[in-house]
Amino acid sequence: MITTYLFYFLSFLAIMFGLMVVLSKNPIHSVLYLVLCFFTIAGHYVLLNAQFLAVVHVIVYSGAIMVLFLFVIMLLNLNKETEPHKSLWLKASAAVASGSLLVVMVASLKGASTIQSTNTFNPSIGLIENLGTTLFKDFLLPFEVSSVLLLAAMVGAVMLGKKSIK
Repeated sequence: MITTYLFYFLSFLAIMFGLMVVLSKNPIHSVLYLVLCFFTIAGHYVLLNAQFLAVVHVIVYSGAIMVLFLFVIMLLNLNKETEPHKSLWLKASAAVASGSLLVVMVASLKGASTIQSTNTFNPSIGLIENLGTTLFKDFLLPFEVSSVLLLAAMVGAVMLGKKSIK
């Protein structure tokens, strides 16, 4: 009973912090709200009996990635005076793209079935050995693709922060 209330509370906080990430005017505040959102997601991992994933999530995302984001934001020195203004065409195309993403997400969740919880408790679900076996056996390609994606993001951040030689 308490886990249900805790789930709804953490979900509410995650949604609120996610909205604050998007609606915040200051990029530093957006990053800090994103850290808080990551902590609430780590709470969901704990509720799912995946303590290792919760700890890794806090260490990797809330620690390393957010420090990298803060570093990039401070390196770029974003000001309203230096920021180029976006055209109406670009804003409209962004709205259409996000709307189509929403339609795809709703369509994919429409056919999903709800999982009925059973009262059986399996303590070996959150073990590191089972996680490693699943990760490197069943999900090797997505794991490697995400590592390449993070590498490309890091190279892009370095290229954005590099001073141009004229």
